[in-house]
Amino acid sequence: MTKKTVKTTGKAPQSIPFKAETRQLLDILIHSLYTEREIFLRELISNASDALTRMSFVMLTNRDVLDPDAEITITIKSDPAAGVLTISDTGIGMTAEELAENLGTIAHSGARAFMAVAKDGAKNISDMIGQFGVGFYSAFMVAEWIRVTSRSYLPETSAASWYCTGNDTFTVEPAQKIDRGTTIEIKLKEDAKEFAQEGRLREVIKKHSDFITFPIYLGEKKEQVNKQTALWRQTPRKVEKKDYEDFYHQLTLDFSPPLTYIHLSIDAPVQMYAILYVPSKSERNLFSIRKEDGLKLYSCNVLIQEYCKDLLPEYFRFIQGVVDTEDLPLNVSRETIQANRVMLTLKQLITSKITGALEKLAKDEPENYSKFWEEYGRYIKEGVAIEQTEPESIYPLLRFHTTKKMDQWSSLDEYLERMKPEQKDIYYIMGDDERSVIYSPHLDIIKKHDLEVLLLTEPIDPFMVVGLAKYKDHTLANVSSSDLKLPTLEKEPEAETGLTLNPDEWLSLIQRFKSQLGDRVTDVRMTDRLSDSPARLVDPEGVPNQEM
Repeated sequence: MTKKTVKTTGKAPQSIPFKAETRQLLDILIHSLYTEREIFLRELISNASDALTRMSFVMLTNRDVLDPDAEITITIKSDPAAGVLTISDTGIGMTAEELAENLGTIAHSGARAFMAVAKDGAKNISDMIGQFGVGFYSAFMVAEWIRVTSRSYLPETSAASWYCTGNDTFTVEPAQKIDRGTTIEIKLKEDAKEFAQEGRLREVIKKHSDFITFPIYLGEKKEQVNKQTALWRQTPRKVEKKDYEDFYHQLTLDFSPPLTYIHLSIDAPVQMYAILYVPSKSERNLFSIRKEDGLKLYSCNVLIQEYCKDLLPEYFRFIQGVVDTEDLPLNVSRETIQANRVMLTLKQLITSKITGALEKLAKDEPENYSKFWEEYGRYIKEGVAIEQTEPESIYPLLRFHTTKKMDQWSSLDEYLERMKPEQKDIYYIMGDDERSVIYSPHLDIIKKHDLEVLLLTEPIDPFMVVGLAKYKDHTLANVSSSDLKLPTLEKEPEAETGLTLNPDEWLSLIQRFKSQLGDRVTDVRMTDRLSDSPARLVDPEGVPNQEM
């Protein structure tokens, strides 16, 4: 076996009970994942990568750490004869207290949720393990015992060792470890000795951890196994669709493929690499590891902000992904980020690219765009309502049901193409739902003129209309308005014959309505715009923001 840098002290180890029914959790892991045991290595590498990321972040502003010049790396070694596998990292490390807390406390809701999902026989449970915070324990599928020895990055702290055989207790004791980081030793079970073979380890690393952004060294010769180059920094034409979907899954733990994705590689006016995703559902997955809106922001491949909300307008907050730029200093603070001119340029670029990609999706894949609109249409309408700078840039993304196309979505341009030659305005009607609004008395005269009307039935629509107001020199007109102007048609609809009232009778009828309704209305008038309905309620003339 390789020479260790870890030695336990002479003090007796402290035996501590787990804070959960460990046996139950381990039994589920072993029996649910037996045929996919290799994923334990993926989970341990992922944990090591997290520790390295945290260490990189600390060192952006603090060089007073243990081993400040140590390479940020993951090293995997094995001893086939002894059946021992060792995974080491030079990450942030842990104190004795942190070892006991992080590796001994598995009674959190995540562990309970994992056990509940596993008992229900959920599919793809191997992909779900990491999101519950129980990924480390998957190593017991292959282990007779596990020893974790760690030393924190804080210079004055001492090393400690955690040891467990998979029963109901573990031990924590002081240890000697010269270097910073964490070393995990696994004594492999007899039927898991394959994971002491470098060939098998290389295969698993390439399969699950190829895009880890830190070097993964294998064996005594320290062969770097993973590509390491971040997916977003690769040439888009060389990246396969499966790679994008795998990365999305790694990023979000969303089990459904994204609706669409955008890979950006831009050199000017700023240098930027990005992969952006539109999730297939607007509701965040219950088990998603992305708990907030915002993109992951990297500077020179170093994560500087986990949830950066300043790269997207509010109406695109559902976008997931990563952005990497070399034009931001590594030690930039969150407060400085908000005021940084590079950030403003990045936001403008990203917004423009997303808008363009969605327009292309609508043109090339209308069915997929319909799915997008049904999930995210309210966000786009919100953007029209509140966007102060260039709201017209997202007008082409809008979609509506209309009185003539109730079963399919229409863009404003498609509406314009179907307009009557003499028609100037874009007509719309508001209501609680489409089934009831199409029977509105306001549509009587519209139907006679064979005009098309947008159906607006969402709570955001009144605000959107105030923001929209006009599209390509065509004013939006509410058909419920008392001063609605209709086009003069070459051939007016023929008046229906039937019983009617003389002027005196009309006046008497109107007076009776006024006396009955009192101050609940401002006026009662005769109209020639009704045919199938006896009356309609209209908005008073000149009322500001009548849509609201």
